[in-house]
Amino acid sequence: MNEATAELRARVRVWDLPTRLFHWALVLAVLGSVLSAKLGGNAMVWHMRLGYAVLTLVAFRMLWGLVGGHWSRLHHLIYSPAAIWRYVRGRPLPGEHFDIGHNPLGGLSVLAMLAWLLVQVGSGLIADDEISFTGPLIRFVTSEQSLAWTAYHKHLGQWGLLALVALHVLVVLFYRFGKDRDLLGPMFSGDKQLPAHVPASRDSLATRVFALTLLGACGAAVYLLVSLG
Repeated sequence: MNEATAELRARVRVWDLPTRLFHWALVLAVLGSVLSAKLGGNAMVWHMRLGYAVLTLVAFRMLWGLVGGHWSRLHHLIYSPAAIWRYVRGRPLPGEHFDIGHNPLGGLSVLAMLAWLLVQVGSGLIADDEISFTGPLIRFVTSEQSLAWTAYHKHLGQWGLLALVALHVLVVLFYRFGKDRDLLGPMFSGDKQLPAHVPASRDSLATRVFALTLLGACGAAVYLLVSLG
């Protein structure tokens, strides 16, 4: 990289603080939910609470994807089939930057993870293991439906989620050691070294307060939802 090119690059805020906190909070909530399910018994109380936390976080992320920072918007996760094919072949069009936020395959994985988590938590809300756990919304479904979704929650839903998490971790490691690209660091700092003309995500005190308010509203909505049972 020559000096003229270096002058055109700068630290650009890609991931705003609400997005970063969401990411790590979701990691902890999912990990805690899996561990509490494996422990069973009294830990199932925490499994349920962490499930509510996951639902709150996913709801927040979907809304933040409409009003949050530039690179956190959901439309930056969705690429056309042609764009995905160009990315896979390594032939982007001029001005097409796949390495700023989520690349096309990364965007698909994020959407898949959010959708899978919604179904997994939703199935938990109507599940009944007939031992120590009964979902709060079980009265809205038949016994047969509850048993079917319980089986999904404990088998396909659980293992599918673990597979998506494992894939996510492997991709991060592949980019770090195979392509020498650090995907983890920017999720802590929020910044990347990018061409100076790349638009930065808004990350002011006002947007952070708004995000906190939005998170509180999502938490209240989840509380009202589970109270229906």
